[in-house]
Amino acid sequence: MLNVYNTMTRKKEPFQPLKKGEVSIYCCGVTPYNHPHIGNARPFVTWDVIRRYFARKGYKVRYIQNFTDVDDKIINAANKEGVTWKDISDRYIQSYFESMDALNVRHADVYPRVSETIPEILDMVQTLVDKGYAYPVDGDVYYSVEKFPGYGKLSGRKLEDMQAGARIEVDTRKHHPMDFALWKAAKPGEPSWDSPWGKGRPGWHIECSAMSLKYLGEKFDIHGGGSDLIFPHHENEIAQSQACIGDPHSFAQYWMHNGFITIHEEKMSKSKGNFFTVKEILDKYPGEVVRFFILQTHYRSPLDFSEERLEEAKTSLGRLQNTQAYVGELAGKDGDADTAAGLAAKAEELVKAFDEAMDDDFNTALAISQLFALSKEINIYYQAVTAEGKAFDKANFLRAKAAWDAMAGVIGIFEQQESSKDDGLTDKLMALIISIRQDARKSKNWAVADKIRDDLKAAGVVLEDTPNGVRWKKA
Repeated sequence: MLNVYNTMTRKKEPFQPLKKGEVSIYCCGVTPYNHPHIGNARPFVTWDVIRRYFARKGYKVRYIQNFTDVDDKIINAANKEGVTWKDISDRYIQSYFESMDALNVRHADVYPRVSETIPEILDMVQTLVDKGYAYPVDGDVYYSVEKFPGYGKLSGRKLEDMQAGARIEVDTRKHHPMDFALWKAAKPGEPSWDSPWGKGRPGWHIECSAMSLKYLGEKFDIHGGGSDLIFPHHENEIAQSQACIGDPHSFAQYWMHNGFITIHEEKMSKSKGNFFTVKEILDKYPGEVVRFFILQTHYRSPLDFSEERLEEAKTSLGRLQNTQAYVGELAGKDGDADTAAGLAAKAEELVKAFDEAMDDDFNTALAISQLFALSKEINIYYQAVTAEGKAFDKANFLRAKAAWDAMAGVIGIFEQQESSKDDGLTDKLMALIISIRQDARKSKNWAVADKIRDDLKAAGVVLEDTPNGVRWKKA
């Protein structure tokens, strides 16, 4: 039984989809005014693993992730560069895809944009005005939080406490200090659309409500995002969506939030000089290393980012990559001995433990430990077959490989090699270099042989002498 932590109830609950065999997920996406940063990467890697695991369990997943392509930050960046807001959003949406592709994040089913959802947003705002939950003032439209009895139920805040501690600019036009904008009157130099209240653009919170309802309906399974979105963004989504629909049990059934990323145990900020984009990190580390680093910590726990921890993740992933090479090598062998029944049984035991870890609120940290345990078992068998002359058992080994592939497929590793094929050119060049080195060794030209080995190591390639010849791997 899969259990997920529901922010709304503050406890783990058995996952029961609205439709048998199907899962509907909405996740808040980025505001594309700059390259995505490491804090953006965590939720999307997290949701990618969750999607993969649902698929492993046999669910048909529909996953929606928006782009907030109309926003103050985008408008400011456009005005500063002297380009349009669409130029900015298009540029950084492309950057988002480049970064996420490098992290093996599979694309959502739909990426709705605010600018393409204006009719649905206007309909929703009009409905809230008609029902008395919203009121227009001077071209703006505000949501009246006092009209929604459940306001604060997601974040656990009380309206009276929020009012007493409100640190917001006083706007005497509002009925309550916590009322928020559904529609904003147009200002010079901003994009705007016609509305019953005059030209303007949507407020932030109404966008996600309109897009999730458009693509997933009045009830869907999971709404996800970072912990920083619980209040006010997701709180406001609930208030306006349930008021619009007229059903307190509508909208998302489970609310899931990932923890924060800190940089050397400090909050990431440009002013502190500890702000890192994914693009900058990918200049130093492969995307799979960054992905693996993120998934070594449970998604709800804080994650501290540092170069030291990235190096540790690189080393750990390297161990698994070595095993992946062994798996590929053994899978190409033939043999009908009965020597891997124990390995197959252990592999199936470990993949069951992997699933149990993932069933416990997607505990990737514990799940990955099962992958390492299987790596050890495969390595032992590989050495027995290649170095000790043990007869090979292909049928049972393929059972172990199926378990290995299943776990790696959920975690989302060993995919870069497949996506960056070079028609075997790299292998051919390495075979040539190894051949030259072997000739040098046969001629006892140790200086040349050692220089080839050392120069390859400096370039990030390690040579290994095995009973089956010389193998190479990335350091």
